[in-house]
Amino acid sequence: MSESFRIPDEISISDVAQTAGVSVATVSRVLNGHTNVREPTREKVLAAIAASGYRVNELARNLRTAESRLLLTMVPDFGNPFYSAIVRGIDSVARQNGYFMLLCDTGADPGRERSYFDLLRGRRADGAICLDPAAVQKALAEEASALPWVACCEFDPAAGVPYVGIDNHQAAGDAVRHLLGRGHKKIALINSGHGYLYGRQRAEGYRDALSAAGIEADPAWHIDLDTLDYAAGEAAAHTLACLQNNRPTAVFAVSDTLAIGVINGLRGAGLRVPDEVAVVGFDDIAVAAQIDPPLTTVAQPMRELGETAANLLLKRLRDPHAEVPGVLLPHKLMIRRSA
Repeated sequence: MSESFRIPDEISISDVAQTAGVSVATVSRVLNGHTNVREPTREKVLAAIAASGYRVNELARNLRTAESRLLLTMVPDFGNPFYSAIVRGIDSVARQNGYFMLLCDTGADPGRERSYFDLLRGRRADGAICLDPAAVQKALAEEASALPWVACCEFDPAAGVPYVGIDNHQAAGDAVRHLLGRGHKKIALINSGHGYLYGRQRAEGYRDALSAAGIEADPAWHIDLDTLDYAAGEAAAHTLACLQNNRPTAVFAVSDTLAIGVINGLRGAGLRVPDEVAVVGFDDIAVAAQIDPPLTTVAQPMRELGETAANLLLKRLRDPHAEVPGVLLPHKLMIRRSA
């Protein structure tokens, strides 16, 4: 057979170790996601793997370790751009540690959640990160407390599952206090309803901030929705615009998608933002700074939420008996021209 048709020898883990100038054991630790490898060494090994084209024999490794190297990320709504940066953070940490991530659209349906958890029970996946409503998570926790999973963004500390999120009560209060500081007293709330714990917490933060300022919110200013999409925010804005003499001068929406819909709805009703009605959102999705006017909003550290969730899960996988704490990350009020 001529040289040009020769099949190259398969790259071995020893070849990778030689290229990186480390031991075979070090390469193995990097491939298996162990933490006892210094970051410069880990990066050198990963670079050698990429340069050599080395591919792990997943079947052989899985038979040895009973690991799938697969992490599930369960998201209630693919259409919400809030989740995209979180998912990227999860995927980045997973790949750095030799795992694949499977994105699961649950539709906030407990039945679909259970089918994904069956993958954990059958050891076809190693762990899961759940962004579904706390009510769904609580039901799952009661029947799947021993399974390796972590709650992200939406969490119930009483469920006994490791979690990462922000202080929604404080963040909502900060948004309302900003509006109060601008002289607004008639402040509406557009919420996602009571199915989500974060919605209840943000509503409480809204009410408590008004109460501390000596203001009792008019029930007509509080609109609960069963969705977070733009059209729902636009429809809610039309409802508020029709209040005439009791129309609010500001709106706090619990998501940017709702807030952007509100701005469009107010504009459609002939009202100027922020001159006649100010608007504040929540999340700081990528488009928030690009709309007209740019949206004042509470920024969540979305990518960091995903990275932290993945690291908490990996810690739980490495030591199933480890105490994995709940983590609250800081938020930030981004003040722009909408309020």
